Amino acid sequence: MQRQGPAPVTGSGVPPQPSATDREAEDREAGVREAGVREAGEEREAGGRAGAAKGPAAGERATAPRGRFAAVLRSPDALNLVPLLVAGALWLWALPGIDFRGMDEFGLLDRFPLTFYAALALLTCGFVITLRRAGTAPLWPATYCAAMLVALKAPPAILYDTVRYAWASKHDAIISRLLDQGAVHPGTELSGGMSAYDQWPGFFSLDAALVRAFGVDAAASFINWAPVALGLLTVPVLILVYRTFSDDWRLVWTGVWIFQLANWVGQDYLSPQGFSYLLYLTVFAVVVRHFVLPGSAGTLRDRATLDPAAAAVPPPTTTRQRAVAVLFLVPIIATINASHQLTPVMLCASLFALCLTRRYRNLGLLAVTGLIMLVWNLTMGRELFLDTLGTLREKAGDLLGNSRPGFAGDPTGPGPELVGSANILMVLALGGLAAAAVLLRRRLVRSALPLLLTAAAPLPMFAVNDYGGEMIFRVYLFGLPGAAFFAAAALVPAAGAASRAATIARRTATVALPLTLVAMLAGFLPSYYGKEGMHYAPPGETALTRRAFDRAPEGALILAATGAFADSYYRYDHYERWFFTEQEVDENLRMLKDPAGYLAGGIPAGRPAYVILTPTQGEAVIGEGYLPAGGFDRLGTALKASPLFAVVEESRYGLVLRYRPTTTG
Repeated sequence: MQRQGPAPVTGSGVPPQPSATDREAEDREAGVREAGVREAGEEREAGGRAGAAKGPAAGERATAPRGRFAAVLRSPDALNLVPLLVAGALWLWALPGIDFRGMDEFGLLDRFPLTFYAALALLTCGFVITLRRAGTAPLWPATYCAAMLVALKAPPAILYDTVRYAWASKHDAIISRLLDQGAVHPGTELSGGMSAYDQWPGFFSLDAALVRAFGVDAAASFINWAPVALGLLTVPVLILVYRTFSDDWRLVWTGVWIFQLANWVGQDYLSPQGFSYLLYLTVFAVVVRHFVLPGSAGTLRDRATLDPAAAAVPPPTTTRQRAVAVLFLVPIIATINASHQLTPVMLCASLFALCLTRRYRNLGLLAVTGLIMLVWNLTMGRELFLDTLGTLREKAGDLLGNSRPGFAGDPTGPGPELVGSANILMVLALGGLAAAAVLLRRRLVRSALPLLLTAAAPLPMFAVNDYGGEMIFRVYLFGLPGAAFFAAAALVPAAGAASRAATIARRTATVALPLTLVAMLAGFLPSYYGKEGMHYAPPGETALTRRAFDRAPEGALILAATGAFADSYYRYDHYERWFFTEQEVDENLRMLKDPAGYLAGGIPAGRPAYVILTPTQGEAVIGEGYLPAGGFDRLGTALKASPLFAVVEESRYGLVLRYRPTTTG
């Protein structure tokens, strides 16, 4: 019987019904087909029993695993895993090829192999792929964020055979002194402002405890891992903050990713600032999640009035609940005050900014935070606090001067100049993206207004002080969480919107998001590693420095071009120090006319004095703009030729000279 086609449709739109004869024929045909199916099934079952006795056929053995393997490769998890594995293999392959001992004017930028850059690019692509399922499989973007953090900041920890960054070795010296003496001495005066570290000892006490707990000799054993550890601890806190203002996991993870790439200021080493910043973010996360006043949300819990990516305002808390939360936060706030001078000020500024919204108008918490800061400053930190107040007369209102980076002039040399340009471009890119989101996503701004206000809260600090040429970097650092969130909002359009503009935004983001993340990665690398020649000192250089200090008698004056070299604060409570180029450029140019006479004029009569000049100092004074190109070499040549100074030790690791005050020349 021929198979009938579709029934024709009559004029009434109802298909014609089959006749009785047709129905009987169809029933007979169905019975024949059913019998055939039963027979074929019995034959397959018999064949299967026979095949089981003989074993599976070769074709079946090959097809089944191949099919399962193909299915695995087509799964979403495989698409997420493959870039991660390949990037990890490339990164591990690249590590032995990083010639960090041969760094020149571009730091590590021209020492990273191409495979290293390929690994970072592949991680970026893999992260963008994971965003497709960020809401249902958040473990994948989390894994990529952690992998990128390790890939970016772990190479020095793995490769370097000395402490990275001069200020990290300075903190190692402070921790070692605390371990040796077992107590702090806030009233003891030490040269170079080192007394402040006894007045804010919280961070160093914690590290001393870690040294004891790990059973190591000094913090130098783990100090280079601090950027990785602090970065990994920061990620979950950032997630808590961003999830408070957005339900879109794509936006949350993109904000975390941008934060990591934009955090190039170098404050994440083993430092009071890095530690206190983590605590600052913790306090902020608790406040925005658990300090919402009753009746303050208004329409911000109505999905119809919110941006599709916005989260509803957290549930309100009672006065009693907020009081308990304050008690929970007091030890954290006290630890911040015991560890760092500036972070408590930034915390007060952020809490004040939150009070400008009805949701977080918690004047009691602001008062408690300010009181803890004032009590600490007037007791343990009284001397430095009063000195800082004295400088306000000169610095207050000087917006241009307080926002100038560093102490002296502009960086010189192609490497430092590239770093300066990359820094500016990174700030402009981040600020431009955040501004675009603020202008284009008004409903998201309305619900995330607290995050926007706290991003702007540090800006008034420019009118107060320059913080030793570092204020611009600290303002950027404390404004970064909010700026990264809104920058991500500019790159991750809201899902679900059906308008033509929303469709165009989603299509644009498909291209703009990966390109922007790659561009920010390209900006991070020179900003973070472009001056690495200043941050790595070979073991021979640190050994020369320590020999110079050990050779000098107690109370001697140690002269160096800058303090930015390894072990510059070795046994800092036994000597005085003079970093003679850390001043205005005009004064340094005058010094270069007669270096020996200039330095001799600043050495007190009868004081034994030694000069230490190392290659790391040479990188620093040129990179920071203290001296013109070739100035450091002219300085060393002039001191060696002068009868006022005698060479004690000279090698490729540095030059040590002793001052001879009885010699005339």
